[in-house]
Amino acid sequence: MGLFDSIKQGLKKTKQVLNTDVRDLFKSEGRLIDEHFLDDLRAILFKTDMGYEPTEELVDEVAKSMRGRVVQMEDVINVLKTKLKELMAQDESPIRFADSGPSIIMVCGVNGAGKTTSIAKLACMFRSEGKSVVLGAGDTFRAAAVEQLGIWADRLGVECVKGPEGAQPATVAYQAVEHAIKSDADVCIVDTAGRLQTQKNLMNELTKIRDSIRKQIPDAPHEVLLVLDATTGQNGISQANNFAEAAGCTGIVLAKLDGTAKGGVVVAIRQQIGLPVKYVGVGEKHEDLVLFNPDEFVDEMFDDAL
Repeated sequence: MGLFDSIKQGLKKTKQVLNTDVRDLFKSEGRLIDEHFLDDLRAILFKTDMGYEPTEELVDEVAKSMRGRVVQMEDVINVLKTKLKELMAQDESPIRFADSGPSIIMVCGVNGAGKTTSIAKLACMFRSEGKSVVLGAGDTFRAAAVEQLGIWADRLGVECVKGPEGAQPATVAYQAVEHAIKSDADVCIVDTAGRLQTQKNLMNELTKIRDSIRKQIPDAPHEVLLVLDATTGQNGISQANNFAEAAGCTGIVLAKLDGTAKGGVVVAIRQQIGLPVKYVGVGEKHEDLVLFNPDEFVDEMFDDAL
């Protein structure tokens, strides 16, 4: 499946809701842009979970350019697409690799967000690019997470560094980076604990992991990726802010986009968290990870309505 086809599949549920509702707003002869129309449009955009402020900006843009006119559906969609692309604009943001030695990537997120699977997808992507990969099973608070990561490592043909039961995550991270250096690996992906009781504990644990990595590579980690579950919509954003602040996140992997009709949450993430969305997960297979392109994403959201 190509990149475009993957995004198309991932947005299938969002498009079904968005495009059906937008089409229902119009008759063959067009529609007057009045307060009633703007209220209906606002309700449709809210359904995609893009958040209050982006929704209001989009509705205001339609009102500013079209209020009092009878317009066709294509006219409104073109205004929405142009404004959405402006709201979601970000620099090209694939993974930043180290100039020499292994590139270290920390991955964090709440339990259940799809963190372990996203790590496997990243590893698969790097392997397909001819890079050697070491995984660090640093989510030691959940035995199942360590086991699951080990299973993925075996399937993908990559190495996985694990600690004994109850090991400190920072210790496992240190050992994983150490092994990556000794084995001349290209990439080392370090998993981190997904559930900690307080913000202070979260900050302390993630700081310890970063410090242990920097004892060996001072400018690492080169990326700190936050995995978010697209199906949680707005509910996941407050948790995401805590992780982003505590871990010093550099980008987002949006998992499970194919499982939700709330794909508009990507807009909310860009606006409320301010981090670039680097990759989106669009299926359950380890190949189902796509480099995020905002313009392609917006075009695809409205593709079936035109």
